[in-house]
Amino acid sequence: MNRSAALLLLLPMMTQAADFLARRTAVDDIEIVQLVDNARHIEVTIAPSIGNMAYEMKVNGQNVLWAPFYSPAELKAKETFCCIPFLAPWANRLDDDAYWADGRKYLLNSDLGNVRRDSNRKPIHGLLNFSPLWTVTGTGSDARSAWVTSRLEFWKHPGLMAQFPFAHNITMTYRLANGELEVETVIENLSTAPLPVAIGYHPYFQVHDAPRDQWKVHIAARDHMLLSKELIPTGERKPVEFADPLPLHGAQLDDVFSNLVRGADGRAQFWVEGKKQRITVTYGPKYSVAVIYAPASREFICFEPMAALTDAFNLAHSGVYKDLQSVPAGGTWKESFWIAPSGF
Repeated sequence: MNRSAALLLLLPMMTQAADFLARRTAVDDIEIVQLVDNARHIEVTIAPSIGNMAYEMKVNGQNVLWAPFYSPAELKAKETFCCIPFLAPWANRLDDDAYWADGRKYLLNSDLGNVRRDSNRKPIHGLLNFSPLWTVTGTGSDARSAWVTSRLEFWKHPGLMAQFPFAHNITMTYRLANGELEVETVIENLSTAPLPVAIGYHPYFQVHDAPRDQWKVHIAARDHMLLSKELIPTGERKPVEFADPLPLHGAQLDDVFSNLVRGADGRAQFWVEGKKQRITVTYGPKYSVAVIYAPASREFICFEPMAALTDAFNLAHSGVYKDLQSVPAGGTWKESFWIAPSGF
């Protein structure tokens, strides 16, 4: 075989592999990782030192993530909730400055300065939203995908362990493949006791071909959880009674849903669409709760994959919540959710 013929045989493989790229660079002296799908014109940008947050997912130049800032430096300075924040070791609210786990009561220490609070002064969204403690452990691409993996060694940081004394590591992988972004989370329990799992994500989405009041939403859930005035579940539930799809005109949501509608693969799919653009968010089986946040007059909607109900630690201890997951000593917990844009 001559050299020209050999190059012709290699060319399809080289072209296909070049469709996906993973590159590390810096913007505003902040390290970022970009995952690129050249064939589908998708670019995902992650800032590991800002909560390991994916802050852009551009499709043909349009960001499907809501991001009200102009640079990663501005995001770092203002710590604005947007894009894809990670919520751990608890998502949403606790009803007190204390929580129960494995039959023991643990008190939060506000003096450490790492507890975020809502408008009712309730602890909210854990300890890691904008954490600089993530380390990139690997990036790569092949003919089918591009990815980056980062790790946060929770057990090494006294300020974290003082609030949640369960030694563990968290590994997060962003993988761009098949026109969608997978966000995989792995929790390794290094402690000698079971580790309760109540993590989640709070991704903000936007479509661009229609104003917010013309968006429609699909809610893949059967049960609508009743909340107190402080947005803590009461343990009561009622059937979901929203239209399907639900027009957002005149509607606002800050609601908790369970008993998700799943396909044969165990996954549940939520979506928002404008005229032609749609963003589908798919929950893996271990994300058992969905919070949907769509405040009036704001150009975003959040489909929040949750491993547990709001205030799960305390509700489980009181017997109200029966489905709190845990990781045995030496064990791991792993789950993913997927973001798939179309029509952009």
